Amino acid sequence: MNIDPALYQKYSKEKVDDAVAYLSYKKDPQPLPKSEDPNYPILYVFRHGQTEDNKALVFSGWRDSPLSDAGKEQAKVLAEKLKDKNIHMLIASDQIRAVETMKIAMSLNKAKDLEIIKDPRIKERCYGDYQGKSKLDLQLENPEFLHDLRRSYDFVPPNGESVKMTVERVRNFLDEVLPHMKQNKINVAVSCHGNSIRGIRQYFENLTEEETAEIETPLAKDYAAYNIK
Repeated sequence: MNIDPALYQKYSKEKVDDAVAYLSYKKDPQPLPKSEDPNYPILYVFRHGQTEDNKALVFSGWRDSPLSDAGKEQAKVLAEKLKDKNIHMLIASDQIRAVETMKIAMSLNKAKDLEIIKDPRIKERCYGDYQGKSKLDLQLENPEFLHDLRRSYDFVPPNGESVKMTVERVRNFLDEVLPHMKQNKINVAVSCHGNSIRGIRQYFENLTEEETAEIETPLAKDYAAYNIK
């Protein structure tokens, strides 16, 4: 990414570089859980690949930012991991990055020709007035506030949503999809976002509100799998 040279004049190089590393998820997240007993329906869930907004360290939210070249490569890694899975239904959020990721992730799977059902309930959290603004600027100016904005369960940005509000609409989605999976004995793949996947992980992994707000899910490259019993 291109860093504004003025930031290096305003802050030390070390501070700017540390902020970029922190916001770029340099640390590997914990492995995603995988429960894939073929005797029960399986929900395969993954986050979209890196987008142009992710690359620029910009709040994306409901902006329709496409995948970057790196994001497409991440989704190709995911495609290799999913190529032999038995999948009967594809659901993505209605945002382009989730749909693009699903297409690439299924490109090696026999499910690649299935219709991708688009559901707005699993779209990214709305960051309201902060959408399109730089996370890096906020991290350098006021890291405590940025942490509250991104990782507080109840914080509602102006004209936006809290993590809690996002989780609630994702729960509504699950309440509809899971009974359908059980009734029809089908496996479903879901392509969603860093915040909407929090709602899915909270449901299946029994996360607390604090854990839900803090947990990180990697961009594409890997998937979580949950048996529906």
